Amino acid sequence: MWAGRADAYAVSFGKLCAYSVPGLLDAAGIGEGVRVLDVGTGTGTVAALACERGAKVTATDADSGMVAQAALAAPKADVRLAALPRLPFADDEFDAVVGNFVLNHVGQPRATLGELRRVTRPGGRIALTIWAVPQASGQALLGRALQAAGVTRPAHLPTLASEDDFPRTEQGLAALLGEAGLADVLCDTVTWDHRTTPEEWWSGPAAGVATIGQIVTSQNPVVIAEIKGHFDSLCTEFTGPDGDLLLPHAALMAHGRV
Repeated sequence: MWAGRADAYAVSFGKLCAYSVPGLLDAAGIGEGVRVLDVGTGTGTVAALACERGAKVTATDADSGMVAQAALAAPKADVRLAALPRLPFADDEFDAVVGNFVLNHVGQPRATLGELRRVTRPGGRIALTIWAVPQASGQALLGRALQAAGVTRPAHLPTLASEDDFPRTEQGLAALLGEAGLADVLCDTVTWDHRTTPEEWWSGPAAGVATIGQIVTSQNPVVIAEIKGHFDSLCTEFTGPDGDLLLPHAALMAHGRV
Protein backbone atom coordinates (compact mmCIF):
# COMPACT_ATOMS: atom_id res chain seq x y z
CA MET A 1 0.00 0.00 0.00
CA TRP A 2 2.85 2.41 0.74
CA ALA A 3 5.78 0.97 -1.22
CA GLY A 4 7.16 3.43 -3.74
CA ARG A 5 4.69 6.15 -2.77
CA ALA A 6 6.72 8.31 -0.37
CA ASP A 7 6.95 11.24 -2.80
CA ALA A 8 3.23 11.18 -3.57
CA TYR A 9 2.39 10.95 0.13
CA ALA A 10 4.69 13.85 1.01
CA VAL A 11 2.95 16.30 -1.32
CA SER A 12 -0.62 15.22 -0.52
CA PHE A 13 -1.65 13.46 2.67
CA GLY A 14 1.70 14.17 4.35
CA LYS A 15 0.90 17.88 4.48
CA LEU A 16 -2.47 17.09 6.05
CA CYS A 17 -0.99 14.89 8.75
CA ALA A 18 1.61 17.50 9.72
CA TYR A 19 -1.02 19.65 11.44
CA SER A 20 -1.25 17.47 14.54
CA VAL A 21 2.50 17.08 15.10
CA PRO A 22 3.18 19.94 17.58
CA GLY A 23 0.26 18.91 19.78
CA LEU A 24 1.31 15.27 19.65
CA LEU A 25 4.83 16.12 20.82
CA ASP A 26 3.43 18.33 23.58
CA ALA A 27 1.19 15.49 24.75
CA ALA A 28 4.19 13.16 24.98
CA GLY A 29 6.32 15.74 26.80
CA ILE A 30 8.97 15.85 24.09
CA GLY A 31 11.78 18.26 24.87
CA GLU A 32 15.51 18.54 25.45
CA GLY A 33 17.20 15.19 26.05
CA VAL A 34 14.03 13.07 25.94
CA ARG A 35 14.56 9.66 24.34
CA VAL A 36 11.65 9.42 21.92
CA LEU A 37 10.58 6.76 19.44
CA ASP A 38 8.51 7.91 16.46
CA VAL A 39 6.73 4.87 14.99
CA GLY A 40 5.40 5.04 11.45
CA THR A 41 7.42 8.17 10.84
CA GLY A 42 6.49 8.38 7.15
CA THR A 43 8.51 11.17 5.58
CA GLY A 44 9.89 12.24 8.95
CA THR A 45 7.82 15.28 9.94
CA VAL A 46 7.43 14.17 13.57
CA ALA A 47 11.07 13.09 13.86
CA ALA A 48 12.34 16.39 12.45
CA LEU A 49 10.32 18.54 14.84
CA ALA A 50 11.29 16.35 17.80
CA CYS A 51 14.95 16.85 16.86
CA GLU A 52 14.38 20.61 16.75
CA ARG A 53 13.15 20.37 20.34
CA GLY A 54 16.44 18.76 21.36
CA ALA A 55 15.11 15.23 21.84
CA LYS A 56 17.14 12.09 21.20
CA VAL A 57 15.07 10.70 18.34
CA THR A 58 14.71 7.20 16.95
CA ALA A 59 12.20 6.73 14.13
CA THR A 60 10.87 3.68 12.31
CA ASP A 61 8.77 2.97 9.25
CA ALA A 62 7.81 -0.20 7.40
CA ASP A 63 8.59 1.23 3.94
CA SER A 64 12.16 1.79 2.75
CA GLY A 65 11.17 4.84 0.68
CA MET A 66 9.68 6.51 3.73
CA VAL A 67 12.79 5.66 5.74
CA ALA A 68 14.99 7.30 3.10
CA GLN A 69 12.91 10.49 3.10
CA ALA A 70 12.74 10.60 6.90
CA ALA A 71 16.51 10.26 7.15
CA LEU A 72 16.86 13.35 4.93
CA ALA A 73 14.19 15.31 6.83
CA ALA A 74 15.66 14.44 10.25
CA PRO A 75 19.40 13.86 9.79
CA LYS A 76 20.00 13.92 13.56
CA ALA A 77 17.54 11.04 14.12
CA ASP A 78 18.31 7.32 14.07
CA VAL A 79 15.88 6.20 11.35
CA ARG A 80 15.32 2.48 10.87
CA LEU A 81 13.22 0.09 8.81
CA ALA A 82 10.83 -1.78 11.12
CA ALA A 83 7.23 -2.96 10.90
CA LEU A 84 4.72 -2.98 13.74
CA PRO A 85 3.77 -4.82 15.86
CA ARG A 86 7.39 -5.95 16.33
CA LEU A 87 10.13 -3.45 17.10
CA PRO A 88 13.89 -4.11 17.32
CA PHE A 89 14.35 -2.39 20.68
CA ALA A 90 14.92 -3.44 24.28
CA ASP A 91 12.33 -3.19 27.00
CA ASP A 92 12.02 0.27 28.60
CA GLU A 93 14.37 1.83 26.02
CA PHE A 94 12.49 5.12 25.50
CA ASP A 95 11.11 7.91 27.64
CA ALA A 96 8.24 8.45 25.20
CA VAL A 97 6.70 6.93 22.08
CA VAL A 98 4.63 8.83 19.52
CA GLY A 99 2.67 7.63 16.51
CA ASN A 100 1.00 10.10 14.17
CA PHE A 101 -1.93 8.28 12.49
CA VAL A 102 0.02 5.02 12.40
CA LEU A 103 -2.64 3.16 14.40
CA ASN A 104 -4.97 3.59 11.42
CA HIS A 105 -2.71 1.37 9.34
CA VAL A 106 -1.79 -1.58 11.57
CA GLY A 107 -3.58 -4.90 11.43
CA GLN A 108 -3.28 -5.56 15.16
CA PRO A 109 -3.86 -2.35 17.15
CA ARG A 110 -3.87 -4.05 20.55
CA ALA A 111 -0.66 -5.97 19.85
CA THR A 112 0.86 -2.73 18.57
CA LEU A 113 -0.01 -0.86 21.76
CA GLY A 114 1.44 -3.70 23.80
CA GLU A 115 4.70 -3.38 21.87
CA LEU A 116 4.79 0.40 22.31
CA ARG A 117 4.26 -0.06 26.04
CA ARG A 118 7.06 -2.65 26.17
CA VAL A 119 9.68 -0.28 24.78
CA THR A 120 8.59 2.66 26.95
CA ARG A 121 10.12 3.01 30.42
CA PRO A 122 7.91 3.00 33.51
CA GLY A 123 6.50 6.50 33.92
CA GLY A 124 7.09 7.30 30.26
CA ARG A 125 4.38 8.58 27.93
CA ILE A 126 2.72 7.25 24.78
CA ALA A 127 0.84 9.67 22.50
CA LEU A 128 -1.09 8.73 19.36
CA THR A 129 -3.41 10.21 16.76
CA ILE A 130 -6.03 8.49 14.60
CA TRP A 131 -8.78 9.73 12.31
CA ALA A 132 -12.15 10.21 13.95
CA VAL A 133 -15.32 8.40 12.86
CA PRO A 134 -17.73 9.67 11.69
CA GLN A 135 -15.48 11.60 9.32
CA ALA A 136 -15.44 15.36 9.08
CA SER A 137 -16.81 16.73 5.82
CA GLY A 138 -13.43 17.45 4.24
CA GLN A 139 -12.10 14.02 5.09
CA ALA A 140 -15.18 12.44 3.51
CA LEU A 141 -14.74 14.21 0.15
CA LEU A 142 -12.79 11.45 -1.59
CA GLY A 143 -15.05 8.72 -0.24
CA ARG A 144 -18.10 10.59 -1.50
CA ALA A 145 -16.58 10.69 -4.98
CA LEU A 146 -16.11 6.92 -4.88
CA GLN A 147 -19.65 6.42 -3.67
CA ALA A 148 -21.08 8.66 -6.40
CA ALA A 149 -19.27 6.54 -8.99
CA GLY A 150 -20.67 3.35 -7.46
CA VAL A 151 -17.23 2.10 -6.40
CA THR A 152 -16.88 -0.20 -3.40
CA ARG A 153 -13.83 -1.50 -1.56
CA PRO A 154 -12.16 -4.33 -3.52
CA ALA A 155 -12.15 -7.70 -1.79
CA HIS A 156 -8.36 -7.98 -1.99
CA LEU A 157 -7.80 -5.03 0.34
CA PRO A 158 -7.43 -6.21 3.95
CA THR A 159 -9.81 -5.11 6.69
CA LEU A 160 -9.48 -5.37 10.45
CA ALA A 161 -10.94 -8.46 12.04
CA SER A 162 -13.91 -7.59 14.23
CA GLU A 163 -12.01 -8.60 17.37
CA ASP A 164 -9.19 -6.19 16.47
CA ASP A 165 -11.36 -3.18 15.67
CA PHE A 166 -12.44 -0.47 18.10
CA PRO A 167 -14.67 2.63 18.04
CA ARG A 168 -12.88 5.61 16.48
CA THR A 169 -14.25 7.97 19.14
CA GLU A 170 -12.71 9.71 22.14
CA GLN A 171 -14.15 7.02 24.40
CA GLY A 172 -13.13 4.18 22.11
CA LEU A 173 -9.51 5.25 21.73
CA ALA A 174 -9.15 6.07 25.43
CA ALA A 175 -10.51 2.63 26.32
CA LEU A 176 -8.02 0.98 23.94
CA LEU A 177 -5.10 2.72 25.66
CA GLY A 178 -6.52 1.78 29.04
CA GLU A 179 -6.78 -1.88 27.99
CA ALA A 180 -3.08 -1.73 27.08
CA GLY A 181 -2.28 -0.81 30.67
CA LEU A 182 -1.72 2.92 30.30
CA ALA A 183 -2.67 5.20 33.18
CA ASP A 184 -3.94 8.80 33.24
CA VAL A 185 -5.32 8.40 29.72
CA LEU A 186 -6.76 11.49 28.05
CA CYS A 187 -8.26 11.74 24.57
CA ASP A 188 -9.39 14.88 22.77
CA THR A 189 -10.73 15.74 19.33
CA VAL A 190 -8.56 18.01 17.20
CA THR A 191 -10.19 19.86 14.30
CA TRP A 192 -8.73 22.00 11.53
CA ASP A 193 -9.31 23.14 7.96
CA HIS A 194 -6.70 21.72 5.64
CA ARG A 195 -5.75 24.14 2.86
CA THR A 196 -4.83 22.47 -0.41
CA THR A 197 -5.67 22.58 -4.12
CA PRO A 198 -7.89 20.19 -6.06
CA GLU A 199 -4.88 19.02 -8.06
CA GLU A 200 -2.79 18.37 -4.95
CA TRP A 201 -5.61 16.60 -3.13
CA TRP A 202 -6.34 14.33 -6.08
CA SER A 203 -2.65 13.51 -6.56
CA GLY A 204 -2.53 11.23 -3.49
CA PRO A 205 -5.28 8.79 -4.45
CA ALA A 206 -4.30 9.02 -8.14
CA ALA A 207 -0.87 7.69 -7.14
CA GLY A 208 -2.35 4.88 -5.02
CA VAL A 209 -1.54 6.40 -1.64
CA ALA A 210 -3.30 4.79 1.36
CA THR A 211 -6.46 2.71 1.18
CA ILE A 212 -8.38 5.34 -0.76
CA GLY A 213 -5.63 5.38 -3.39
CA GLN A 214 -5.58 1.61 -3.63
CA ILE A 215 -9.32 1.63 -4.30
CA VAL A 216 -8.98 4.31 -6.99
CA THR A 217 -6.05 2.76 -8.82
CA SER A 218 -7.63 -0.71 -8.83
CA GLN A 219 -10.38 0.59 -11.15
CA ASN A 220 -10.26 0.69 -14.95
CA PRO A 221 -9.52 4.04 -16.66
CA VAL A 222 -13.20 4.74 -17.44
CA VAL A 223 -14.20 4.36 -13.79
CA ILE A 224 -11.23 6.41 -12.59
CA ALA A 225 -12.33 9.21 -14.91
CA GLU A 226 -15.84 8.99 -13.48
CA ILE A 227 -14.50 9.19 -9.92
CA LYS A 228 -12.42 12.22 -10.91
CA GLY A 229 -15.47 13.89 -12.43
CA HIS A 230 -17.44 13.47 -9.21
CA PHE A 231 -14.43 14.66 -7.21
CA ASP A 232 -14.21 17.83 -9.30
CA SER A 233 -17.90 18.50 -8.81
CA LEU A 234 -17.80 17.92 -5.04
CA CYS A 235 -14.75 20.15 -4.65
CA THR A 236 -16.92 23.20 -5.35
CA GLU A 237 -18.42 22.82 -1.86
CA PHE A 238 -15.01 23.55 -0.33
CA THR A 239 -13.45 25.96 -2.84
CA GLY A 240 -12.60 29.46 -1.62
CA PRO A 241 -12.33 32.68 -3.66
CA ASP A 242 -8.65 31.97 -4.37
CA GLY A 243 -9.43 28.53 -5.82
CA ASP A 244 -7.91 26.64 -2.87
CA LEU A 245 -9.80 23.95 -0.99
CA LEU A 246 -10.51 24.32 2.73
CA LEU A 247 -11.24 20.80 3.94
CA PRO A 248 -12.53 20.36 7.53
CA HIS A 249 -10.83 17.43 9.27
CA ALA A 250 -11.14 15.86 12.71
CA ALA A 251 -8.68 13.59 14.48
CA LEU A 252 -8.41 11.99 17.91
CA MET A 253 -5.31 12.61 20.02
CA ALA A 254 -4.78 10.36 23.02
CA HIS A 255 -1.97 9.98 25.49
CA GLY A 256 -1.26 8.05 28.67
CA ARG A 257 1.49 7.04 31.06
CA VAL A 258 3.16 3.63 31.32
